[in-house]
Amino acid sequence: MNKKLLFVFIFLFSYGIQAQEDAWVYFNDKPDADFYLSNPLQMLSQRALDRRTSQGISLNESDVPISQNYIDQVVASSEINVLAKSKWLNALHVRGLQTDIEAIRNFSFVNRIEFADRNLNSRTVPTNRVNEIQNVNKELEVLVDFNYGNSANQIQMLNGHFLHQQDFTGQGKIIAVMDNGFTGVNTASSFQRLRDNNLILGGYNFPDRNTSIYSRGSHGTNVLSCMGGFVDNQLVGTAPDAHYYLFITEDINSENPVEESYWVEAAEVADSLGVDVINTSLGYFAYDNPNYSYTYADMNGTKAFISRGADIAFSKGMICVTSAGNSGATSEPHIGAPADAIYTLTIGAVDASENYVSFSSIGPSFDGRVKPDVCAKGLSATVSNTSGIIVTSNGTSFSSPIMAGMVTSFWSAVPNLTNAEVVQFVKQSADLYATPTVFKGYGVPDFQLALNNALSLNSNEMASVVLYPNPVNDKLQVNLPNNTSSAKLFLYNNLGQQVNSYVVDATNATIYLESLASGLYFYQIEFANNSAKGKLLKL
Repeated sequence: MNKKLLFVFIFLFSYGIQAQEDAWVYFNDKPDADFYLSNPLQMLSQRALDRRTSQGISLNESDVPISQNYIDQVVASSEINVLAKSKWLNALHVRGLQTDIEAIRNFSFVNRIEFADRNLNSRTVPTNRVNEIQNVNKELEVLVDFNYGNSANQIQMLNGHFLHQQDFTGQGKIIAVMDNGFTGVNTASSFQRLRDNNLILGGYNFPDRNTSIYSRGSHGTNVLSCMGGFVDNQLVGTAPDAHYYLFITEDINSENPVEESYWVEAAEVADSLGVDVINTSLGYFAYDNPNYSYTYADMNGTKAFISRGADIAFSKGMICVTSAGNSGATSEPHIGAPADAIYTLTIGAVDASENYVSFSSIGPSFDGRVKPDVCAKGLSATVSNTSGIIVTSNGTSFSSPIMAGMVTSFWSAVPNLTNAEVVQFVKQSADLYATPTVFKGYGVPDFQLALNNALSLNSNEMASVVLYPNPVNDKLQVNLPNNTSSAKLFLYNNLGQQVNSYVVDATNATIYLESLASGLYFYQIEFANNSAKGKLLKL
């Protein structure tokens, strides 16, 4: 080997070892917490505060911005780049040489560092590793387009048209759409109604760090049309009168974990603006750098950065509606992130006859939870393209916004419900609620049934008594009305026989159900001079 070739070999070898790495840097605290918690309008809009108040959600330190002083010190210390930040997780997403990122540990305010390449977190770095970059399909979840349009079926299978007939069309609610771009939304005739009625409130392009939201990809355009599109006799979105924020969080040029961080940052912005529902027709499993990729074992709701962010979004009073994914017919058919998040409403795909379609990713989550949660039409879904032409496309990308729009319209009919109650009513209305499957979860919801069930309850009960999660594994949380110190919960089987009873203490309202057999139960909770009834599914 001549000297020139030897030099090239050494250079490439060194480059593999010293390649740029992605990592999350977590901080210990927030020194400005007292100021922000005493001045909440400095970090959240009044609408966001009102949403918290209506659901009994208090502010906490996760609402406080990251210390700018900490960020400045990290940036000044080395050549790393800060690509995104999350106040909820008190973390920065950084990129740089491994040695430079490792040096950040020396700051006393740094709690820990998590590399996207988990081999680095174990501190056992192979000395001869060279990253092999693999191409990942960036077409997201659009599979086939056809020149055909008729949106009746995708609404009617959910009995959503009954809500629309009662003028429940999403008014008063805000949806945030996280996607790869919204080209044509500012010009296409299919979005004219949104523009004329000022229903698009704004947005942000996180990869480019600007407000150019009508750029980059067109996937978000298709997705938005399922909820907010309108062409008379061709396409009616499931929430045509909701307001919308449009956020670009997906980079169409590469597949990298920073897109998870963009999503969490966008969700935090959505929270601060008072958004009610977030639609995510994106999913993450494999990355360009295979060392960053997930395995099915990671799909437990707590591993992926984006999944943790989705559950925090739920804790703030929002509902996250997420595509299950299009991997059902592949060698790894399971859901990805954030579809695995514990409290996200994960949506699978069915055809016009409500049959499972083979491309829809299946469950359960790795820890055994029912996923997908429910299903909507994903085969030959009616959408608009960037020119305003109504076409059909396949994918859970469209099942998700069809469902997100219906969830929003339902919530607009019963605005006093909490997000947990909304999700519970939607699941309970589905046709497979008592017998969920790995393919369809709880099945196809019936929104007229969900509305009837919600309206049949006493309004005070709806606003003050909540059992969640439902379905439940082992721990059931019970929220009691204000000024109620205790209650008694009775469980009955399908024959009406009492199987157990529990005393609920408002100060520690957690009930442990490990010994309860799996199945569908009817509950009655009695408190003061009132009571509430419902169904509880034990997994």
